[in-house]
Amino acid sequence: MDRILIRGLRLYAYHGVNPEEKQEGQPFVLDITCKLPLEAPCRSDSVEDTVSYAKVVKTARAAFLLQKYDLLERAAQAVADAILTQFPRIAEVTVCLKKPFAPIQADFDYVAVELTRAREDTPCAP
Repeated sequence: MDRILIRGLRLYAYHGVNPEEKQEGQPFVLDITCKLPLEAPCRSDSVEDTVSYAKVVKTARAAFLLQKYDLLERAAQAVADAILTQFPRIAEVTVCLKKPFAPIQADFDYVAVELTRAREDTPCAP
């Protein structure tokens, strides 16, 4: 199946287990892969036959910033659920949520979770 890719969406949020993370916030990075058939827009050259990248970004941003999550897993699930709910053409979405400045005493680029959810998957309860 074809894919739409959004890489390196930088957002500032207040997610984390530690109280300082919820108070001070920190940067996060989202990578999103949407699987959907793209034959129709390839033929028609019409945005009406595909999914707007701008709308996917807007939906992901809104879901990610809606509340303060303790876990990356839950924040990534919220993004996946919102995308699948908002865009019926998307059959499957993969969300990779990176936390470059996790409060861990180690030298690393980032910690991350990656979730793949298909349309038939049951969304997590909020």
